[in-house]
Amino acid sequence: MTESPATKPANGDVCQRVKNGLKPERNGLLKSLHRCHERQSKHHCHPEEEEVHAASHHDSLYSRPFIESFEETPMLVAVLTYMGYGILTIFGYLRDFLRHWKIERCHIAREKEEQKDFVPLYQDFENFYTRNLYMRIRDNWNRPICSVPGAKVDLMERASHDYNWTFEYTGRVVRDVINLGSYNYLGFAENFGPCADSAAEVTIKYGVGVASTRQEIGNLDRHEDMEKLVAKFLGVESAMAFGMGFATNSMNIPALTGKGCLILSDELNHASLVLGARLSGSTIRVFKHNNMQSLEKLLREAIVHGQPRTHRPWKKILIVVEGIYSMEGSIVRLPEVIALKKRYRAYLYLDEAHSIGALGPRGRGVVDYFGLDPRDVDVMMGTFTKSFGAAGGYIAGKRELIEYLRSHSHSAVYATSMSPPVVEQIITSMKCIMGEDGTTIGCDRVRQLAENTVYFRKRLREMGFIIYGNEDSPVVPMMLYMPAKIGAFGREMLKRDIGVVVVGFPATPIIESRARFCISAAHTKEMLDRALSVISEVGDLLQLKYSRHRIQPSMARPFDDNMYEDIDD
Repeated sequence: MTESPATKPANGDVCQRVKNGLKPERNGLLKSLHRCHERQSKHHCHPEEEEVHAASHHDSLYSRPFIESFEETPMLVAVLTYMGYGILTIFGYLRDFLRHWKIERCHIAREKEEQKDFVPLYQDFENFYTRNLYMRIRDNWNRPICSVPGAKVDLMERASHDYNWTFEYTGRVVRDVINLGSYNYLGFAENFGPCADSAAEVTIKYGVGVASTRQEIGNLDRHEDMEKLVAKFLGVESAMAFGMGFATNSMNIPALTGKGCLILSDELNHASLVLGARLSGSTIRVFKHNNMQSLEKLLREAIVHGQPRTHRPWKKILIVVEGIYSMEGSIVRLPEVIALKKRYRAYLYLDEAHSIGALGPRGRGVVDYFGLDPRDVDVMMGTFTKSFGAAGGYIAGKRELIEYLRSHSHSAVYATSMSPPVVEQIITSMKCIMGEDGTTIGCDRVRQLAENTVYFRKRLREMGFIIYGNEDSPVVPMMLYMPAKIGAFGREMLKRDIGVVVVGFPATPIIESRARFCISAAHTKEMLDRALSVISEVGDLLQLKYSRHRIQPSMARPFDDNMYEDIDD
């Protein structure tokens, strides 16, 4: 859906299509029916206009249309999904009964007989789910690849003779599988070109490992160069890098907040952010996903009431959000978050793991995407594992912040320094994006990713699939819902040489299983067309085209006509 003068609300509000099914308020701000023509508003709306929108009253904060889609779950699909999980649960308890009496063998971890009177370690719902539901479709995960995780990959074929408890390799390699699962947004995960050549040269000079921490004798000149380049790339005073993206969040948040501090966390934040918040010892309150009313309510309550019991003012209030939410494909409403942060004098922690390199006209993340000042974000976090094809993460911001973290962060004090070839991969790929290599390779890839994203999302909606997220997000969740279709979709796609990631509980709500496609600048039009054709075929086979708002193919394209052209179904 694109916004035009005819479809834009009269008051200039930024609109967002939201899901009005099981959790109607999760992704929205103000729920209101889509406005029909003034002459029809008193009576009825056209069927295709019967959607629920979320309107922002901060239209002046946005310089571009902000459109996200979260179509409601059809009632029949929701009922059948609950029934499917109910049947699986019943059979699961039956199989557990058979295992208890040694009629069926169980391979999963459990207490020894001599420990049966101890407090149980494994008897919980997650373990029940693993035994009886996850194990049925386990072959869709942990698939071993034996090539560079680029636009295409080679998979090692494996087989199971005990219903996915164990696997055996057949010795066959499935070659040239189109990769729609890796976070290789800009295509820098490659074994040729300037990045690979630079990493090879540095490996010869420095070796692979550093064998020390940065504070001892593991601080290389290339580490210093990388951090200066990251700060320049982001437009901030200083930055520091860490060897692991997950630890960048989980080990640095405890260094920033503690007892007497308040963390306001989006309900869909990544596990690393959740763990870091818990380890900090701070009070944690959760606001509804991307819902500015919910966030502002918590901020007001925090200012008015202060800490529990004592009612003293909070030492620090930290808002924690992500740039792109990796399971929803949604983009944070950063202009509104910054406005609230300034109004209530809170601090902002922005996780750009998926958005850095993948958003913005210059590939500099969600701040660049909205055209904002990076100085308005107190703590900028991101990872090198996705758009840069490397490993590790960074924290960037004011110089005082970085100097504080160098001496107080567990990741900085105790962790081994980043590997030199990984550092060189980051430096070379970042210079490509910035254009400092003397070419337009980086700019071309950023533009190509944006075009691929718009094209892929548009075609899936035209086919009738329910797609979540923002129009510009390269993370494209396609709803599967029913448990039996999780494994079936992954297997059928692999049979047709398309590698996809399917996601279910506990990574998503139990009835919101989905396939998650990650679009890359390395994908050619032929690859995307082939993938779309297969997705449509498998969608017809498994009856996955749930959408009731089918979009008709249009000749209007938001990108170069010579590069992409509409395809007839």
